[in-house]
Amino acid sequence: MTRDGLKLYRTEEGMLVEDGNSLFKIEAGSWDALITRDDLSSYLSGLIASARPLVNKNLPDFRLKPPIGSQEVWAAGVTYFRSRDARMEESKTAGGGDFYDRVYNAERPELFFKSAPHRVVGHGGKVAIRKDARWSVPEPELAVLVNPVGRVVGYTIGNDMSSRDIEGENPLYLPQAKVYDRSCALGPGILLTAGPLPRSNEIRMEIHRDGRRVFEGATPLSSMKRDVKTLVEYLYRDNSFPSGCFLLTGTGIVPPESFTLQHGDEVRITIDAIGTLVNAVG
Repeated sequence: MTRDGLKLYRTEEGMLVEDGNSLFKIEAGSWDALITRDDLSSYLSGLIASARPLVNKNLPDFRLKPPIGSQEVWAAGVTYFRSRDARMEESKTAGGGDFYDRVYNAERPELFFKSAPHRVVGHGGKVAIRKDARWSVPEPELAVLVNPVGRVVGYTIGNDMSSRDIEGENPLYLPQAKVYDRSCALGPGILLTAGPLPRSNEIRMEIHRDGRRVFEGATPLSSMKRDVKTLVEYLYRDNSFPSGCFLLTGTGIVPPESFTLQHGDEVRITIDAIGTLVNAVG
């Protein structure tokens, strides 16, 4: 029997499946081979049906790794009105403000390459800010795991670290503002469900500095203009992903212009039903 809503984790100690309040350690070969199975949920349900749950072990007892193998990470931009406004504001002096309004209202979404696997960190890992950036922010996003044939497998949390001053200087500098070592975080695990998450679900972010909360924000998934199905369909047009891919679906939470990340900050991103992704800035 397939149980929708299982959670799959990669850890230093092996793979784990969470079913409600029970945690199971599984042996399932490589991560890539596992998550590209057409019958992934039913396969995992079968594994844990004949297994015993771990006793006196909880998820914090394990060292989590990012839930990625050889998958690329892509991202969609300007999918929330708040993001449109922020991008227009940051790029107005470069003459690019109108670009983002056009993207927001266009049929074709903005899609760009975000990260290769080796640049991704997981829950508890350290994200980075560029040495040549003066204005850096985290971008909390719903991340989608898509299999090789374009079917949604599940969801996780993404942090699309961004250098807003570099992107604002010229929109053509987007790759430098977005793609660098430890510029992407994914985790803590994968919520396995092919159906869409409830649009009432919220993405919430808090940033802590020296033990104090210096920023907080929240947005419901209903504020996202473009739906996941459309974004995936455009991404897979004339493009192949032999091991599947991750797609970040955009952010609706943008700190004010006066805020920039500092070394030692802690970023906490929560999405109902998935969990909380926590990363220090280092």
